[in-house]
Amino acid sequence: MAIIDLFLSRRVRRGRLTVVHHDGQLRTFGTADPAMPDVTIRFTDKGAAGAIIRDPGLGAGEAYMDGRLTVDNGDVLGLVTLMTANDLWEDGAGALQASPATRAIEAITHRIGRINRARASKRNVAHHYDLSDRLYDLFLDADRQYSCAYFTDPANSLEQAQDDKRAHIAAKLALEPGMTVLDIGCGWGGLALYLHQKTGAEVLGVTLSEEQLKVARRRAEEAGVADKVRFELIDYRHVTGSFDRIVSVGMFEHVGTPNYTTFMRQCRDLLNDDGVMLLHTIGRAGPPSVTDKWTVKYIFPGGYNPALSEIVKANEGLRFYLTDVEVLRLHYAYTLQHWYDRTTAARDAIIALYDERFFRMWQFYLAGALCAFKYGGLVNYQVQFAKNRHALPITRDYMYEREQAYRAEQPPTRLQAAE
Repeated sequence: MAIIDLFLSRRVRRGRLTVVHHDGQLRTFGTADPAMPDVTIRFTDKGAAGAIIRDPGLGAGEAYMDGRLTVDNGDVLGLVTLMTANDLWEDGAGALQASPATRAIEAITHRIGRINRARASKRNVAHHYDLSDRLYDLFLDADRQYSCAYFTDPANSLEQAQDDKRAHIAAKLALEPGMTVLDIGCGWGGLALYLHQKTGAEVLGVTLSEEQLKVARRRAEEAGVADKVRFELIDYRHVTGSFDRIVSVGMFEHVGTPNYTTFMRQCRDLLNDDGVMLLHTIGRAGPPSVTDKWTVKYIFPGGYNPALSEIVKANEGLRFYLTDVEVLRLHYAYTLQHWYDRTTAARDAIIALYDERFFRMWQFYLAGALCAFKYGGLVNYQVQFAKNRHALPITRDYMYEREQAYRAEQPPTRLQAAE
């Protein structure tokens, strides 16, 4: 029996995986389960299986990207589902981790890679967020919300869930007319424009993506609010002034653990005496760890999803009140399912933009992320902070009341696809 066969026989129990080896030999693993995929894969050369044995995540990702591993029945999401659903985070087996020696090396190199000084941060952001506008139009919602949506019902559309996410966040900010808001990592400007429209707040959005900045500024101009909703290309460490509220969605993953306390201190110092901050970030349900090598290499260089303990520790000693924590468990899995389906449907368009290898990379990225939230140890945290103990009501009722009011109103104008 080949080593890869032994590896798979121990890891695929529920669901059925058929493997066609490069020499034509066929092996089947697991048992049919109506709740699980039935997948057939093919190794097109001898070395692909060995690469997967050495480092399952990196090896499988690269083999799929390069066509050394093909999916003949089912799709790559089915393959990733088979592997991860048989290795639930709750069970603690960690069967898909790299070897201990590989993990030890990665722990050192990853810590170095996530230092994320200002220059490196801009380069890392450009790697992912300065891709073609057309790519993001193909798989995101019309407002280009590139972060976890909020599903009040799993059957909701992606557009509805992203609307509800913005209402959920706005409610936690407890905004009042005339307030000033800093949006750190503002993306294409959708949240900043929403906050101004709903509350009249003046918003400064900051980003390190030149492409996102162009779109955000264009949107503010077209909406006639460029004097109230401004966008700047600036690192959070270099922002000056004072604000009533700070919000950061999907940016903390790029800060780097050595900079967590710097980030928290900067946010506290930028807030007025009655200031409130909301941090929305992907996080780990377990203890601190490292980002898998494939994701760092191909998708998010310098990226890291923090454990809740790391967020709390970064805030300790700053006299910055931790006022609310919410854990969103399956919401990102639902979001990623929409993104994966739209990406797969846009295969020809994405290949025309880039090539087949890029399409496979993007598809594998979304499939892996989806399963990490559905079966693995990733969640989303929404963590609220306040400058003083009196800045917010003493119960959470205000959140529910405001959120319902925002959701009842007409949704804001949608982003038009970039030409």
